[in-house]
Order: sequence, then structure tokens, then C-alpha cells
Amino acid sequence: MNRIAPLSAPAAPIMTREDVRRRAGDLIPALRERAAEAENLRRCPDATIADYVASDLLAVCMPARYGGSELPYDIYCDAVHTLARGDASQAWVYMVLADNALKLTSFSKQAQDEVWGKDPRARLSNAVAPVGKGKPVDGGVLWSGRHGFSSGVDHAQWVMCAGHIEHADGRRQGVNVLVPRSDITIVDDWQVMGLSGSGSKTFVVDGAFVPEHRIVDKEASDAGEVPGLEGYDAPVFHMPRGGISTCSYTAVAVGAAEAMLEEYLRYTSPRKSRGTVVAEQTGTQMVVGQSSAEIEAATRMYLSPVREAMEKMERGETVSRAEVLHGRRNAAYAAQLAITATQRLFNAAGGRALYNDSPLQRIFRDCYAASAHHALMWDTAAAGYGRILLGVKGSSAH
Repeated sequence: MNRIAPLSAPAAPIMTREDVRRRAGDLIPALRERAAEAENLRRCPDATIADYVASDLLAVCMPARYGGSELPYDIYCDAVHTLARGDASQAWVYMVLADNALKLTSFSKQAQDEVWGKDPRARLSNAVAPVGKGKPVDGGVLWSGRHGFSSGVDHAQWVMCAGHIEHADGRRQGVNVLVPRSDITIVDDWQVMGLSGSGSKTFVVDGAFVPEHRIVDKEASDAGEVPGLEGYDAPVFHMPRGGISTCSYTAVAVGAAEAMLEEYLRYTSPRKSRGTVVAEQTGTQMVVGQSSAEIEAATRMYLSPVREAMEKMERGETVSRAEVLHGRRNAAYAAQLAITATQRLFNAAGGRALYNDSPLQRIFRDCYAASAHHALMWDTAAAGYGRILLGVKGSSAH
């Protein structure tokens, strides 16, 4: 495929799947060591963000034009999953920041140059609920809104906000806008029981001017019909959103479940209960065997649809609506498997797992929090794919 010449030299070397997996794996010990710090800070530690930048993992899906690697979405999900084995909260921040770099390609080339031309590793946070309002003025809009659940916003130089522009003719246009950090106020409201270290705080924009080149029509963006994508040939830039892409959230949940299994094995292997070696009990062996099977099944289940979609797009083929909804169904069900395995392992760990200094209880909470994302709601995902199978018209990925 053709690649656009980088704006600045030297460009970052193009990473391979093996490079990404190795670099993410190398960070597991550091993330694990900083997990308690992240929870206490209620945001990602600065050292972790520095590691993400230094490893170039944030550029996995970025355009080569700005020194990125343009790798398929399943490789990025693999990185998210791997990092979640270290700590789910810090992995969640990586998941959001790396995906937001991909979302920036929907904006105009002028906006992309404004962000990445000055800093090829500039970080972007996001707020997807369409609560913002734009008032049209000459050259753009005045934007206001209270935007919640913006993971990693403490580390972002730019934010993307969703909302509507109310035009003089009564037309209500759904848009996403790009706003610099200097135009927002962060609200320290992230007091939660899981994924505390993700720092998913609220930010407020109050009448900030947003020029036209930093506004993108949501309908056109969802359809991939935006000028910012012109010249970007890699399939990752044209992947259908809202269905297959939900696997990135699942990657955190399943990675956390894998971390739960690893921690349970470390905790249980030498453990005795009232003089009995716990690992020698058939019940313990059943817990480990069944949970490991569920985690492996979940991994294969959520990754397969996105990997197949990327391969199909590489061949120049179109991903169907049924395949999009199939991907969402698998992502949501895999998250349910992750919860089930995590719950069983936590229950089997006994009373000592309840103490605040036990990693087991934190992983347990984080897995539940990751699986609670609205994109992973099982009833919605199951019904959506069920409509496709039944031939019901109007089936949607949302």
C-alpha cells in the first residue's frame, strides 16, 4: 500500500506485531508495580505515560505521515490485552489514548497537522456522550459542554468532544470537535470502585472558539466519508466503528481476567488451609482448569472477528453489517466470560483476598468496571446479532 511521506524526520520505525507484543510485555512488571500508586492517584502515573511514549506504543495505529506504524486494529488490541495483565487501569488509559490517535484521522489534515505537526506524540483524550453544544459564529462555533468519563485527560494536550451544532435554520448537526487543553477545565470527580487509576474525569468547556477545520460531522465520520482520511490506505483507518471496535474494551477485561489467574496461581500454589495443601484439592484444580478455559475462549472469541475483518479489508473486501454485529456480540460475550472467570477465582481465594493490599481484590474490581462499559452490554449486543440472524430490518451496531 502507498504511504504518505512523513512530515518530519526521522520517522519512527514501522513496528511489527512481534515488536508491539514484546514492547507491551516488557512493561508488564512496571505496570504491576505501579498499580497501587495508580489507584491512589486516581490517574495513570506520569512514569507510565512516559513509558508509553518511549516505547512508541501510542503510535501503533497512527498514520506513517506522522511517524506512526498503521498497524491493524487486532495488533493494537493485543497490546491492550498484554498491558492489562500488568494493570487494567493503566492499560485502559493506553487503550483510550492510542485509539484516540486513530480517531484524529477523521478530522481535517489541517487539524492533524496542528496536533501532530507540532508534537508527533501529542496525546488526545475523548468524551463520546453527545452533550456539548456549538453556537455558529464566523469561521466556526463557540463550544460549551460538561463532558464526562474522559479517561487519561490529565495527560492530554487535546480533547475531542461530542455534541451538536444548532444551526439558524433549525438543523441539528451531530459533530465531534477538537479542543486544546488550554480551553478546558478538569473536574476532579473520579471517585469510583474500579478502574480508579484510569483518571476518567469530567472536563468543562465554556464558550471556547472552535474553528471549522477542527469540526467533523459525526454522520460522515461514522461512514468514513471525511476528507481527513484521503490518502490513508491502511485498512485500520477505514474499519467500521461501533461494532468490531468494541473489542478494545474487551481486551482490558480479558487481560484483567488473565492477570487474575496469574495472581491466583502465585497466591494459591504455596498456600495451606488448616494444614491442607490447597493446590492438591480437586475443587481448586477445577477452579483453575475451568477459569483458564473461559479466559482462553474469551481471548479467541473477541480477537477473531477483528482479525478477520482486518484481513478481509487488506484484500480489498467490504466488512458486512452482519460481521460488524458479530464482532460486537463476541466482544460482549467475551467480557461476560472474563467476569465469570474472575468471580470464580476471587471467590476461591478465600478471606485473605479481601484485604486492601491484595492485588486480587483490585483486579476483581477492575475487571467488573471494564466490562461495565456500555459498548459491552450483553443484552444489546445479543439482540443486535439476533436481529441479523432473524432477518429483522433496521439492525444496527449501536
